Amino acid sequence: MSKSDWIFDGYAYLFARKKFYRMNKALFSLSIRGLGILNYKDEVASGEDHFVRQTLSGVSNPVVFDVGANAGDYSATVLSINPNARLFAFEPHPGTFKGLSERLAGRGAQLANVACGSAPSKMVLYDYAGAGSQHASLYKGVIEELHQKESCAYDIDIIDLDTFASGNGIEHIDLLKIDTEGHEFNVLSGAKRLLEDRRISAIQFEFNEMNLVSRTFLRDFYAILPNYRLYRTVRDGLIPLPERPSFTCELFAFQNIVALLRSPSS
Repeated sequence: MSKSDWIFDGYAYLFARKKFYRMNKALFSLSIRGLGILNYKDEVASGEDHFVRQTLSGVSNPVVFDVGANAGDYSATVLSINPNARLFAFEPHPGTFKGLSERLAGRGAQLANVACGSAPSKMVLYDYAGAGSQHASLYKGVIEELHQKESCAYDIDIIDLDTFASGNGIEHIDLLKIDTEGHEFNVLSGAKRLLEDRRISAIQFEFNEMNLVSRTFLRDFYAILPNYRLYRTVRDGLIPLPERPSFTCELFAFQNIVALLRSPSS
C-alpha cells in the first residue's frame, strides 16, 4: 500500500462519520474553488481574463469567434486586449443582439444574429419573460428547471461553424470561445472539419449544471477533441486535466475549460 493510500484510508477511518459531515462538506466546497470551480464572481476570479490576455496579447491580427456573445463583455475584453483582432460575435437573442450591436458599433467586429450548432436548422431559444438574459438557452429546462422561472420562446436560426468559416474565407481561428448554456458540445460538432484539420488553436468553453440538462459530459468533450489537451482556468493560469476523463472531471458546476491544440507529434 502506498503512502497516499495510507493517508486516504486513515482520513476516511477518522472522518467519514456523521458528526464530521458539515466539516467535510465545507472542505469540499473550499477545495473545488481552489481547483477552478464555482469562481464565477468575475472574469479575474474565474481565470478568464488571465487566459485571454496570455492568448491574445501581442498576437498579430488574431481571429476570434465569440459564440454566445450575449451583451458583449467577452468581445469587448478581446478588443481591449488586442484592438487588431478580427472578431466574429454570434448571439441569437433578438433583444440581446440589439444591445450587442450598439456596444460594438464602430469597432470592426462582425456580428451574426444566429446561434451555432451541429448543422443549419431552426430551433427555439428560451429565456425569462422580458429582456434578454445571460441564461438564455436552447434547453427549456435551463430556465424552468434550474432557475425555476417561467420561460418565453424565440424562433431562431442555427448555423454551423464549418460552413460559416468556409463561406467567409476563414482558414484559421486563433481563439474560439463558447458560452451557450449547455449547447457547447453541439457547437463543436458543427466545427468537425475545423477541428480535424487542426485549424483552431485554442478553445474556451463553459462546463456547468446546464450540461445536466443537455445530457453532455466532459468525457464527450474529450472524445470530440482528441487533438487537444484540456485544462481548467484559475486566477493565474491553467490547471491540466487528466489525459483521460476521471471522476474529478465530471463536476457539474461553473468552470472554464480550455482546450489547446497539441503539437502534431504529441
